[in-house]
Amino acid sequence: MKFTFIGSGSAFALENFNSNMVIEVDGHRMLIDCGADARWAMKEAGWTYKDVDAVYISHLHADHIAGIEWLAFCTYFDPTVKKIPMYINDLMSHELWEKSLQGGLGSIQNKITTLDDFFDVQRISLNGIFTFQNVEFRIVQTVHVMNGYHLVPSYGLIWTAPGDKKIFLTTDTQFCPHQIYDFYKDADVIFHDCETSPFKSGIHAHYDDLRMLDEAFKAKMWLYHYQDGEKPDARKDGFRGFVKKGQTFDFSQKATAPKSSGEANAA
Repeated sequence: MKFTFIGSGSAFALENFNSNMVIEVDGHRMLIDCGADARWAMKEAGWTYKDVDAVYISHLHADHIAGIEWLAFCTYFDPTVKKIPMYINDLMSHELWEKSLQGGLGSIQNKITTLDDFFDVQRISLNGIFTFQNVEFRIVQTVHVMNGYHLVPSYGLIWTAPGDKKIFLTTDTQFCPHQIYDFYKDADVIFHDCETSPFKSGIHAHYDDLRMLDEAFKAKMWLYHYQDGEKPDARKDGFRGFVKKGQTFDFSQKATAPKSSGEANAA
């Protein structure tokens, strides 16, 4: 199993693309989120839409979904490509179509369409699990942003890689260690949303707050979704480092710890 960050930056990053990833299992690839930069990030990684075997959607901000129209039209009009699975929380799938995609994808010549016309939509219930290439992924609701008194849906992932290594990917989350303490504790490797701007937005975990976490948690934590520009010395502060654009983590059966293509240079 390989886990590649085709992008590692925040929603407004220009240097590192949006934080979208690809999980490879036995030669099959699942795209985790498909943001505004996804097609350019895929190209830089040497892949096209034909190399995407499934897509998972964590939440509905543009840096995570703005590239879906590209993926949908490319796969729909290419007769050599089968309809790919889309894994998404069941309640969120309706909003994805009604609020974000219908304007562009809602009709083609002589046909009124739905999300299911473009993707094999696999709707996941709360506390649900989906399976990609015999690997089980559990969705984990995170506290990302409130819409008035309502928590807007946003879901990270937990899965077990070969060798019984448990991986926790937060996707977008506020700093809320008490809510996700058990996930920090149980995971062998953590990939964590990390804001690095000089001010705190309140909707992402900021580096200054993450720095206060238990040393044992930081020692297994990689940081991503950061802003452009100079970054703190994450390794000095006890983290594994900042994930770099294009960095691949190899969770193979034989590896006792995840091997990274860019770990030696990640700071």
